[in-house]
Amino acid sequence: MTKATTPWPNPLLHPVQHAQARIQRFWTNRLKPQDSITLTQRTVYILPTRPGFMLGITLLVLLIASINYQLNLGYVLTFLLAGCAVVGMHVCHGTLRGLTLHLGPPEPTFVGRAASVQVHLSSLRKSPRYGIGLAALGSQDWSWTDVPAQGNAKVTLLLHPTQRGLQALPTLTAETRFPLGTFRVWTVWRPAAQMLVYPAPEAHPPPLPPGEPSAGGAATAQRHSSAEFDGVRAYRRGDPLKAVVWKKVAKAGQLVSRDTQRAQHFELWLDLQHTGAFAGSAATLEQRLSRLCAWVLLADQRDMRYGLRLPGVSIAPAIGEAHKRACLNALALL
Repeated sequence: MTKATTPWPNPLLHPVQHAQARIQRFWTNRLKPQDSITLTQRTVYILPTRPGFMLGITLLVLLIASINYQLNLGYVLTFLLAGCAVVGMHVCHGTLRGLTLHLGPPEPTFVGRAASVQVHLSSLRKSPRYGIGLAALGSQDWSWTDVPAQGNAKVTLLLHPTQRGLQALPTLTAETRFPLGTFRVWTVWRPAAQMLVYPAPEAHPPPLPPGEPSAGGAATAQRHSSAEFDGVRAYRRGDPLKAVVWKKVAKAGQLVSRDTQRAQHFELWLDLQHTGAFAGSAATLEQRLSRLCAWVLLADQRDMRYGLRLPGVSIAPAIGEAHKRACLNALALL
């Protein structure tokens, strides 16, 4: 019986890619992290593209043919094309040089969802800049824009985080090939900002856990373990308007009020230890955090008071957008 081995698809290409990745990582780590950068001659690079190399070979062939056959029109065509290439190189390099890039604050997102990052481009030059693209280094999802004369432009980049927590933004690159496409001018930019990534909410979470008796009402309250805790009841004549759950009214078209009496006796706590069992195997920490994240979103959607318990963290029951953000932040940073 022979031991199975994993084949190496391309023994020549794989070491080259590995070396390129190491060189790129070494180079980008030497860049100073900053959220705003003005491109200068020291931070802008230029190389011919494939059409540029083909143009160079064509010019060389035209020059040799003109010398051999003493073609005056051949000389004119050769030097005319060469002059156009030189002017195009100068214009292409000047399209990025002097441009200011500023990164907007990244919004928090969830694992597996696209996150949008705004990059603002500003130019003080009296002529417009055309064909400027931005993307994450190594990505093919380019976003293109033109910057007006002495104006501003905005580019939205889509990032796809795969891990929760406070994640560093990937290294960005900007490039242009305007006007002829024979030269590629680019720069590499390492942002200093970080993005907060929440756990991916569970797709089909179980019902919310039942409310726990509060400290003040434990003597008179009974725990309803068979019913889902929602803390609301049907509207009764005389209920104050501030007690009406307007979110439910807008969604279901039915007047409901907060059950203040039950709220005094019961509190909804979302606890990491009470996330329940998972089918198939033992639950991992990420699965439990995913369920808690789904519960936080569900409780907020239903306009319910809820608290969050994590190892070393306890957030008292409350309601509102700020409370939801605090709970999601705690789940992301655990």
